[in-house]
Amino acid sequence: MSNVVIIGGHGKIALRLAGLLAKSSFNVTSVIRNASQAGDITAQSAKPHVLSLEAAPVSELTKLFTDTRAQLVYFAAGAGGKGGPDRTKAVDYDGAVKVFDAVEAVPGSEKPRVILVSAIDCRNPDKLDQYPAHYNDEDKERSRKAHEAIGTYYKWKFEADKNLVGRSAFKWTILRPSGLTDGPGTGLVEIGRTHIGMTVSRDDVAQTLFELAYRPDAHGLALDLINGKTPIKDALDVAIKKGETDYTD
Repeated sequence: MSNVVIIGGHGKIALRLAGLLAKSSFNVTSVIRNASQAGDITAQSAKPHVLSLEAAPVSELTKLFTDTRAQLVYFAAGAGGKGGPDRTKAVDYDGAVKVFDAVEAVPGSEKPRVILVSAIDCRNPDKLDQYPAHYNDEDKERSRKAHEAIGTYYKWKFEADKNLVGRSAFKWTILRPSGLTDGPGTGLVEIGRTHIGMTVSRDDVAQTLFELAYRPDAHGLALDLINGKTPIKDALDVAIKKGETDYTD
C-alpha cells in the first residue's frame, strides 16, 4: 500500500483519480481549498485535507507530505481560467513551484515522486514560431490559435514544466493531456509525441495518471495524451520504452 497526496483534489480529474487509487488500496489524501468540498472527497474513499495552495507556506506542504509519508504527489491544481492572469500564475505556476520546493524539503533521501498534470502544446511563449518537429501543418495552425486565445494559461503551464524539468532531487513525470471532455472513457489513447487535434476524456486522463503510479520508469518524461486506438497500459509501455520527450527551452 502506498501513500498518495493529490494537490487540487476537488478537480474533475482529481476526483476520478482518487477513486481509482483508493479502490486499489492506496492511502489517498486530497488537498482542497474549502471544507465544503470534503464530502466529495470522502465519497471517493479519500481523506480530505483543507489547505490553500495560494496562502500556505512551503513548510506547511512539507509537513503534509512528511506526516502522510507520501510516496507520490500529484499536482492536478489549476485556476481554470478563474480570477484572471494573476490567479492563473498564482496557482498554475507559483503553486506548482511551491509543491516542488516542499517535496525537496521532505527529510531524508527518499523524496516523494511527483506527477504534474500540464497541457498539450506547452511551449516557450518567446519561441512560438519554433514548432516541435513532429507537428504537421494542422498542428501548427491549431497551436497558433490556441496560444492566441489562452496564452497566459500556456505561459504559466510552460514555466511550471520548465521548473520541474530542472529538478533532480526527486523523480518526476509530466502528463500533458489535450482538450478535455466529460464523455465516458474508452481506455484507448495515444501517448508520447502526438498530434494535438484530438481531445481526450477526463476518465482516460485519470486512468493514465493512475497507471503512472506504477511507472517510476516514466521518470524524466513529458508525455502528451490524446484519444487513440491503443489501450492505456500498452501506450504507456511504448512511450516509456521510446523515452522520447520534448523540453522546449
